[in-house]
Amino acid sequence: MLKFVYCVRRRPEITPEAFRKYWLENHGPLVRKCAGAMRAKRYVQSHTLDTPLNAAAQQPRGTQPPYDGLTEVWWDSVEDLVQALNTPECHEANRLLAEDEARFCDLPNCSVFFTEEHTIF
Repeated sequence: MLKFVYCVRRRPEITPEAFRKYWLENHGPLVRKCAGAMRAKRYVQSHTLDTPLNAAAQQPRGTQPPYDGLTEVWWDSVEDLVQALNTPECHEANRLLAEDEARFCDLPNCSVFFTEEHTIF
């Protein structure tokens, strides 16, 4: 399977609580509505927890503060995604999703990329 990963940062004027609520209750249902046009098989939101464990994990590694969350979207194959991308319905779905993401995400500080999973255990 092909996986799309979207590391998300919230817009600075939006509180973490409002961000998570909008992402889950508004954007999530919109993604569900668009999934067929995109031929997406699975969509998962992972919301970053507000816990001291984050600092404990970052400190020894010297990493940046965490993203506010990440999204994972799966397709059966690269070919399936490419076929979907060649349809007007998928173009419209991507337009709607990007327009909505601009409402709550700090897009220039987000990151998106495709991955291939390798299960270790």
